[in-house]
Amino acid sequence: MSEKKLPGFLYHFDQLEDPRIERKKLYPLEEVLLIVLCGSICGAQSWRDFVIFGKEKLDYLRRFLAFRHGVPSKNTFARVMCSLDPVAFKTCFVAWIQSFQLALKEVIAIDGKALRGSFDKASAQSAIHMVSALATSTKLVLGQEKVSEKSNEITAIPQLLDLLCLEGAIVSIDAMGTQRSIAEKIRDKKADYVLALKGNQGLLHDDIRLFLSAEIDKKQRKISNKIMDYYEDFDKGHGRIEKRTCYVTDQLEWLEQKKAWRDLKTVVAVESVVTTHEKTMTEIRYFISSLPPNAKEIAHAIRRHWAIENSLHWVLDVTLGEDNSRVRKDNAPENMAMIRHIVLNLLRNAKGKYSKDMSLKALQKKAGWGNATLDDILMQVF
Repeated sequence: MSEKKLPGFLYHFDQLEDPRIERKKLYPLEEVLLIVLCGSICGAQSWRDFVIFGKEKLDYLRRFLAFRHGVPSKNTFARVMCSLDPVAFKTCFVAWIQSFQLALKEVIAIDGKALRGSFDKASAQSAIHMVSALATSTKLVLGQEKVSEKSNEITAIPQLLDLLCLEGAIVSIDAMGTQRSIAEKIRDKKADYVLALKGNQGLLHDDIRLFLSAEIDKKQRKISNKIMDYYEDFDKGHGRIEKRTCYVTDQLEWLEQKKAWRDLKTVVAVESVVTTHEKTMTEIRYFISSLPPNAKEIAHAIRRHWAIENSLHWVLDVTLGEDNSRVRKDNAPENMAMIRHIVLNLLRNAKGKYSKDMSLKALQKKAGWGNATLDDILMQVF
């Protein structure tokens, strides 16, 4: 790749090996990837879209690379993305993310999502399931890991954690990932954890629920001295009021399972009371954490975790059309999921230059309509 022309972040993808045999390399790998990346920034989603985009923007693309043979066919795009090694692609992606400094005490939310469009009834292929990590303050995607077809998120999460630089961060995971080995790995990576509890944890969940319920007597409006800290906040909008109260204690002498969980310091109850015009609903959720009993900090981490639904999964589906993608064959679904994560990071980082009310979808359109905006997104420095 030309060091004078290409956007800086693309150098992290310079080591990718072209999977094609030599006689079929009429279109260099970097040209194919540049069209896929730029096209995805501007809203292209299918192989045919990339051909149309490439032909319309060929003069612009030639500012970066030669494109001596013009734009590849849709079959070439499909063949390259199907055969490109997703492990090597993922390694390059993580190297790019780690090339700029993330803030300490960042809350990193880890959660899974199915790529619904990757389901193929004809070949009996199940929908691919991906586990992703999101830095909830910066809203940058830090990495992804494909869940094995014969496994679940419990095996994919440790592999994803191995890829990430977590020192000083707080890692939040829902109940599926509340496993002793995962807590151990998070602490090995010099991070703290906040892990949700549900019935799948059996006695641990039940013991913590019974203990905290006894220490928080809502009817008598009493909180025992074993509750070391609590924090309240409110959320209003769309005809509903939500009051959240986070109760935290590090008084765990009674908890038999404590030694089995690496550096377990606190157990947590979060009570959510939602009032609408007609009724009031109450829900209490429970968590374990390696953090000290600071209710405000823990409540913040728990609240931040749900950003992965709104700031990643929802955006991938609504803005980048992930669930509608019909890319199904071989490595292509995983590689295109990585492309969407790259595009989302680039769009999010560039969005600050424009008006606050500009949506990511509008920014995609602006990039497609004007080369100056596409330049801003491609050439930004993290």
